[in-house]
Amino acid sequence: MTDTLDKALAAARDAAGAAAEIIQHYWRAGVDVITKGDDTPVTVADRESEMAIREILARAMPEAGIYGEEYGADDLSREWLWLVDPLDGTKSFVRRTPFFSTQIALMHRGELVLGVSSAPIYGERMWAVKGRGAYLDGERVQVADTAAFSQAVISTGNVKTLTGDARWNVLGQMIRDSNRIRGYGDFCHYHLLARGGVDLVIESDVSILDIAPLAVIVREAGGVFTQLDGGPLGLESRSILAGTPAIHAEALERFRGATIDG
Repeated sequence: MTDTLDKALAAARDAAGAAAEIIQHYWRAGVDVITKGDDTPVTVADRESEMAIREILARAMPEAGIYGEEYGADDLSREWLWLVDPLDGTKSFVRRTPFFSTQIALMHRGELVLGVSSAPIYGERMWAVKGRGAYLDGERVQVADTAAFSQAVISTGNVKTLTGDARWNVLGQMIRDSNRIRGYGDFCHYHLLARGGVDLVIESDVSILDIAPLAVIVREAGGVFTQLDGGPLGLESRSILAGTPAIHAEALERFRGATIDG
């Protein structure tokens, strides 16, 4: 498997680089926005970058299936499965805010084993392979050693469904007990978590394509990455609780007993 993962990492990084060139071109030139059936925006930058990613990944690993944000899944039953969001954060992209990224992950028999998170305008690229550590532009990173909740920095992302049940009050108490609260969102707070700048990330309205690579990166940086109820990630996951080991454990305990809808 080592050779396969080496090949896959090289391909994923090449694919992220190809996507970055396309995204940067349209960032400078501007694009028209189309509204999809689910009321989310899409642009030619999303679609062209996914096609470029698919071409590189398919050439490197023809045995793998690919599940992409814009063009769907070609085969979810294969032993190896790529998960691709070519431009996660399209709403930020079209509003000229640099909090968007390309997310590429690889699953092996349902387990996330590789992740590349590339944010070309923000100026960061992170990657990780299971058992090999997490890296930011070639430098190994590690989550903070924060153990006391009173010292924790919490970041939230999409939390709309959290407002409708008992978890909202739980979150409110955690905010009161923490050191500070931020809302970095998208890839950014996961990058910060992996390199020690944030201690806990909470989201209740995400897609696996948004966060699959980030799960590998955070775990390889020494963090814990689960659903809000502590369950493992899967293709249908919609919520995230990620943090340093101690802070994640306390947050999970606090959420237990609350009504979980996401």
